[in-house]
Amino acid sequence: MSSNVKARAALAAASMWVATPALAQAPQPEAPAAQAPQPTITKAPELVRSVSAQYPEAALAQGLTASVRLLITIGADGAVTDVQPTEPVGNGFDEAALAAVRQFQFSPAEVDGVPAPVQVEYVYHFTLNTPPPAEGAAAEAEAPKATLTGQLISRGSRSRVAGATVRCGDEADAPEAVSDEEGRFTLEVPPGECAMRVIASGYQLYQTKETLKANETTEVKLYLAPAGSAFETVVRSARPKKEVVRRTVTREEAQKTPGTFGDPIRVIQTLPGVARAPFISGDLLVRGSNPGQTATMMDGVRIPNLFHLLGGPSVVNGEFIDSLDFYPGGYGSQYGRAVGGVVDVSTRKGAADTVHGSVKVDVLDAGFFLEAPITEGISVAAAARRSYVDALLPAFLPKDEGTTLSIVPVYWDYQLRLDFGAKRGETPEPGAARSTGYLMAFGSDDKLRLVSGGEKQDRDITLDSRTRFHRLKGDWTYRKGNFTSVFTPYVGVDYTDFSVGSFTEHDTIYSLGAREVVTVELAPEFVLRSGLDVYFDHVKIDARTPAPGGTEYVPFPGAEPVAEMIHEKLTMNGFDGALFTEMDFKLGPVTITPGVRGNLQKVGDTRNVLLDPRLWVRYAASENTAFKGSLGLYSQPADTFQFIYSPYGNPLLAYQRAFQSSLGVEQRLWESWNVDVTGFYNRRFENVVAPGDVRPTENGGFVQDRYVNAGIGKAYGVELMVKKERASATDKWYGWLSYTLSHAEDGRAGAKPQRDDSFGGNGGPPGGFGEETYGLSAWDQTHILTLVGTYLLGNGWELGGRFRLTTGRPTTPLANRGDIYNSDANDFGPTYGRYLSARASTFHQLDVRIEKGWRFDNWSLALYMDVQNLYNAKNVEFVFNDYRYRKLRDIPGIPILPVLGVKGSF
Repeated sequence: MSSNVKARAALAAASMWVATPALAQAPQPEAPAAQAPQPTITKAPELVRSVSAQYPEAALAQGLTASVRLLITIGADGAVTDVQPTEPVGNGFDEAALAAVRQFQFSPAEVDGVPAPVQVEYVYHFTLNTPPPAEGAAAEAEAPKATLTGQLISRGSRSRVAGATVRCGDEADAPEAVSDEEGRFTLEVPPGECAMRVIASGYQLYQTKETLKANETTEVKLYLAPAGSAFETVVRSARPKKEVVRRTVTREEAQKTPGTFGDPIRVIQTLPGVARAPFISGDLLVRGSNPGQTATMMDGVRIPNLFHLLGGPSVVNGEFIDSLDFYPGGYGSQYGRAVGGVVDVSTRKGAADTVHGSVKVDVLDAGFFLEAPITEGISVAAAARRSYVDALLPAFLPKDEGTTLSIVPVYWDYQLRLDFGAKRGETPEPGAARSTGYLMAFGSDDKLRLVSGGEKQDRDITLDSRTRFHRLKGDWTYRKGNFTSVFTPYVGVDYTDFSVGSFTEHDTIYSLGAREVVTVELAPEFVLRSGLDVYFDHVKIDARTPAPGGTEYVPFPGAEPVAEMIHEKLTMNGFDGALFTEMDFKLGPVTITPGVRGNLQKVGDTRNVLLDPRLWVRYAASENTAFKGSLGLYSQPADTFQFIYSPYGNPLLAYQRAFQSSLGVEQRLWESWNVDVTGFYNRRFENVVAPGDVRPTENGGFVQDRYVNAGIGKAYGVELMVKKERASATDKWYGWLSYTLSHAEDGRAGAKPQRDDSFGGNGGPPGGFGEETYGLSAWDQTHILTLVGTYLLGNGWELGGRFRLTTGRPTTPLANRGDIYNSDANDFGPTYGRYLSARASTFHQLDVRIEKGWRFDNWSLALYMDVQNLYNAKNVEFVFNDYRYRKLRDIPGIPILPVLGVKGSF
């Protein structure tokens, strides 16, 4: 028997997927839009030169054949830079295939029209040819045929597998077909036994046997097992950035992060530049900024809060999240209304192939997600979640009446999205015009509830706090050639109800806004982006409050007077708009992006106008090394309700300002390691603080504003991010290290007014304890270290951990252990030391997550245990004094908290 070697490339373009590495600072080349598009391979690599492998002599002597499955890294020039076997077959075939493939040459691949390095799966077949028929032999009659047709489905999720190669037999000339976008294929083969082999990128090799009858059609449905977790990357590309630091998190990776209870958005708290907030707070403290100075958005639309009350989960169901973009600073001119960072959560389209969904239940809440196609080009996705801690907790509290009171959150949220136009993952024809869009409604409801261990309480305590919001958003994207337009209108309503004691307040905010972003690629080296961003709100306030002492009545000594109740109903209209533009200039390895954002705010008779110039520079020293830097001005308007007349507000407020700058370097080490080091310096000024100034009125009197633009602050530091990705299906672990070294200061310009009242009081210094009006920020944390890692144990088991270590927050100590009795007010007063001259103890905590998954043909099941604070560290979250100010009492955070949950997906 003669022998030779034949190779066959499984390089169908449809079988390659583009994936931005999770948490890498992967840029986006498209126009800044509400939902950033994923990278798209516009030209697949083609094999232009192959080399025949040397057939292993021992295998040849035994008549052995084999198919070696390889993962090939192709450089931007088409040369093979690395080859790794994914399924070793032995008998010398692996070594022979590696030696030959290293000499292959491909045409360069293009991602979004730009040559880029990629990885492809390649199968090298070693076959033995049968000798040719004897000379002069009569030609055989045409053999009968059998038809094999079927559909390829991803096992456990029921997703259709497109671009897979289906072969009937292992011979080099065996018939084969490529599955379409619905996963369907058809083969005509000789009747008899068919040894089926299915090769699909990102899936394990599938082999089975079918007996086919002549002139008959056999239909099969095959379930392919994924080769690894959702992190397997088949095609990688690097694209030009628009921000110095942009950390993108994939939904799948974020859901596996220990300590987050499967909530993808909570992974932000493990990234560099983010200080640890108190455990009952969902605030984002970014690069030394204060609470409320980081913008939180969903699909480009700002929402009032990203997390439910008391540090609960995010207001978005985790299954609905497509990606999460976090900008700690230095972001482009398309973003505004923030002097800190920006978080933009992008939701995903509904499925285009069939119905998919999931149900998740744990001890905190339960929720579902559902997505389905309706008709060609139209799909829908929906999700909802509801907590039930308030219903379960009373069963575990002591039964003595009134001895135990707990404040627990009660929350629910929903998302509903209708997409039209292109299907998810569909790539348009080059140069063709395409319109896509969607409508989305989403909202959240939170309230705090008092839960008692008995039927009655031994004290009169009332508490009512509720916040909720609803948004309706549209999105229309038009693309043709080098022109892209994204138009995003939206409407919304926010409600806030708060009641404690005799004080009650009900606020309603109606909002209306729109964004338009236009991108034009004038040349490969020059891209222009420009747009409009407008926002209007109508605020209604209904408050009943006791009159403040010294303002509406004069208190008398020795007792607590019953104040007169004040009832106020106020309405205000506010407008904030912006025009922005920025340009990318590519000069060889250098990219320069200047931009400017013009801001206009109008509330009542107050009109504020500002320009925010920004500049971003990137230098690609090599394929693996890049330097980057940015500087610019940023503005954030005061809230409309803060413009209420004095003493309830200040109608003369202006924009809050910040100067941000950063300088850093990115380095890719080996294939799966990335290192990012960024230094930053931020200065905030004209920020809104309380109390305001005492100023004369037209009638000759004086009034103290509640707010004033006197806040100042600065922060500087260094951020380090070391990320380990999964390089292939055989790579079992991934994770990252993030570390921030920073220093933050905060305060106000000038002296704090001596006069103060309950409207202007801010509950503490600057200026409250001593003479300082500027100093260490109450949110400063010098060292912030986080280690995250997950290991795939095999057989559906995954084990992950997260360790956090942060410097304790600044506190103000008592200056003495004596008490000061105030006979007029009949209470005790403290004597404090220097403001924020002490710190709480260092915070440290280990969280662990273990998960076991089962993958069935049409659905999958996961059982997980997420344990926070595994070794039960007694971390101090708050410090309280006794009523005589003699002792400080430490209030610890959550103890060890195991959360058991189950999730089913189909």
